[in-house]
Amino acid sequence: MRLDKPVGIYLLLWPTYWALFLAAGGWPDVDLLVIFTLGVIVMRSAGCIINDYADREIDKHVERTQNRPIASGEVSSKSALLLFFVLILSAFGLVLLTNTLTIQLSFVAVALAALYPFTKRCIQLPQFVLGLAFGMSVLMAFSAQRGEVPVEAYWLFAANIVWTLIYDTMYAMADREEDLKIGVKSTAILFAKYDRIIIGILQILLLVVFLKIGNLFDLGLFYQLSALIISILMIYHQFLIKNRQKTACFKAFLHNHYIGMALFAGILASLPL
Repeated sequence: MRLDKPVGIYLLLWPTYWALFLAAGGWPDVDLLVIFTLGVIVMRSAGCIINDYADREIDKHVERTQNRPIASGEVSSKSALLLFFVLILSAFGLVLLTNTLTIQLSFVAVALAALYPFTKRCIQLPQFVLGLAFGMSVLMAFSAQRGEVPVEAYWLFAANIVWTLIYDTMYAMADREEDLKIGVKSTAILFAKYDRIIIGILQILLLVVFLKIGNLFDLGLFYQLSALIISILMIYHQFLIKNRQKTACFKAFLHNHYIGMALFAGILASLPL
């Protein structure tokens, strides 16, 4: 479940909070805040399990992942799948506390979460599928808070996809050499020597989308300041990955959660709480 490595929770939780607070125009309903916080933790854990199950033969050949429980034989595949289904049922129990539209969207979210690990074998852009899976929390947050998914919600959905492409490409850069040997596909492999340039373009695109979100929700100076802080963080991430060194690329991936935190702080400071 990788609860000892919470960065995955943060990367999923920040966009969920963006959506909840913007959908409410301030503090969301307390019950929804609790439901979605627990839901993020449970679904991220389930995602880690199905990912490790799908990669159980691959992880053995990657230095960074060879000691994961299923790959090392510490946990059986059957036990892992059992825990996965228990967590999915727990998440569904949480969703049942919301409304019909959110329940319907949850089926799409689960399907994408389960599909993502297997896309690394057949498409060059598995990070895009991960972005879709993570972005579902945004649409579900709006549907739970408002009972509908307005057009402006899709700008946050798009922002989450672009952001996921950025940080998960950095993550994949750390594993690129080993992924090439074992035939795993990723944007890091697809982008090849243009990886830093394409990440830079995506970073600029993400900033543009963030500014558009600020206009759509009439967010003020503090939000714009958060966008400035984010641009500085992006420059730092480019510095980290400039030599494509494994540990530095992984550090850039981990550090991305501060982008989510900075934007959330800008949203909080700009809403009437």
